[in-house]
Amino acid sequence: MLTCIIKYHIDPTKKAAFEQYARNWGQAIPRCGADLIGYYAPHEGSSTLAYGIYNIPDLAAYEAYRARLAADPLGRENYEFAQSEKFLLREDRTFLKLVSTPHGAPK
Repeated sequence: MLTCIIKYHIDPTKKAAFEQYARNWGQAIPRCGADLIGYYAPHEGSSTLAYGIYNIPDLAAYEAYRARLAADPLGRENYEFAQSEKFLLREDRTFLKLVSTPHGAPK
């Protein structure tokens, strides 16, 4: 299992647009096959950093998921919304694997 963490740099004057974008992904991402943990908007501290986090079985599953997301009506609409509103200044994806399970169990 891989966890994809998307780090967004957003326009702090367009936080509401990012929150709408996140709500849309909250519907489309699970429908297209990823296990969405959540989208996180700035609250305290940095006003420009936001995150999206989801799990996917492996990189092959990720590629299939991305194709489904691109074909999904809400997915396409959300991509277009981000382009037209220009609230995303930068987006970085990192894939991590969990290595601490079971938590606290001695070897």
